[in-house]
Amino acid sequence: MTLSLGLDIAFAILLVITIGYAVVLNRKLGTLRQHKDELERLAVTFAQSTSRAEDSILRLKKTTDELQTGINKAQGLRDDLAFLIDRGSLTADRLEGGVRESRLKSEETKSTGPKRPVEPIETISDATGSRESRRNHPATGINVVGGSRAETEEDLVKQKSQAEKDLIDALRQVR
Repeated sequence: MTLSLGLDIAFAILLVITIGYAVVLNRKLGTLRQHKDELERLAVTFAQSTSRAEDSILRLKKTTDELQTGINKAQGLRDDLAFLIDRGSLTADRLEGGVRESRLKSEETKSTGPKRPVEPIETISDATGSRESRRNHPATGINVVGGSRAETEEDLVKQKSQAEKDLIDALRQVR
């Protein structure tokens, strides 16, 4: 009997421990049931946050693709602008050289002076060389047409064409 009494006491102790554990477990389950709504809300909020994060990732990928496209276009434009700047610099250098040459030629023609002295033209009719504009120079008695001197009618035609030639040469030197 002592053996059966020892077994009954062991079972009783195990039963008390099991009942104690069941009570603790029941309290924890009660607390869990009370917070069940809050847990469900937390799970829903977590799912929504995950969904928004996935959408944001997709938008970020789309934005980075658009930005990469813009960067590629900008690099192409940068290369084009660099090329145009180089070409512009070369053109500016050529223009500057042309201006220097033109100035040197202009200074050379200024230093040599005119081929023959020419009196200034006072009116437009003097410059045309018409018969009405011809007059005798008061000091010398020589016919004056447009500020240049001529002895005869033939000289008048030659001088006019020579003046035209001089004008054309001067214009060419300016270019």
